[in-house]
Amino acid sequence: MKLYYKPGACSLASHIALYETGAAFQIEAVDTDTGRTATGADFRAINPKGYVPALELAGGQILTEGAAVLQWIADRHPGAGLAPDAGTLDRARLHEALNWIASELHKAFGPLFRAAATDEDRATARINVAAKFDRADDLLADGRDWLVAGRFTVADAYLFAVVNWANFTGIDLARWPALAAHVARVAARPSAQKAMTAEGLIQ
Repeated sequence: MKLYYKPGACSLASHIALYETGAAFQIEAVDTDTGRTATGADFRAINPKGYVPALELAGGQILTEGAAVLQWIADRHPGAGLAPDAGTLDRARLHEALNWIASELHKAFGPLFRAAATDEDRATARINVAAKFDRADDLLADGRDWLVAGRFTVADAYLFAVVNWANFTGIDLARWPALAAHVARVAARPSAQKAMTAEGLIQ
C-alpha cells in the first residue's frame, strides 16, 4: 500500500490508522497546489479529484475520500479494533461520526485555508467551526474518552486530524476542554506520534 498525503491534512487520519494496524505501507507527499507528488508524478493522474488522501492498493487500484479510506483500513485489519462489527449499532455510530466530521466539521474549515476567501468569509468560517466544536465538545463531555464503542476507532483519528487544524488557524481549544483532552489523548498515541513525525509536524 501507498498513502498519498499532504502534511497535516485530513490524510493524517489515514496515516495514523495505518500505523495502528501494524501493516507495511509507504507514503508519498503531495503538493496539491502544483499537483505533483514528491517524486514528480502528476497527482491528478493518480487521483483526478486532486486532493488527499489517496490510497494505492495492491494491484494499483486507488481508493479516495478520507472516510472511505479509513473504513477500508479498519475492515482490512479487524484485529486492530479500529471499527465496531458490521451490522451493529456501534458500527452505525461510527458511520454517523465519520459522515459528520467529513460533511460538517471538515468543510467548515474550508475558507480558513482558501487564499481567495475574504475576511468576511473567514470570520463566518470561524463562527461555523466554533459551532461544530461546541457539538463535539458536548458529545465528549459525558466523560467518554473516545467517540464510539468505548475504544479508539478511525473516527477518533479523523476528528483529531481536523481539530488539529486549530493550531494552524489561531483557534484556541481552551474554550472546548473535553475536545482539547481528546486531541491530547490521540496525540499521545504511538501511531499519531509516528505519523506526525513522518509528516514533519513534530520532531
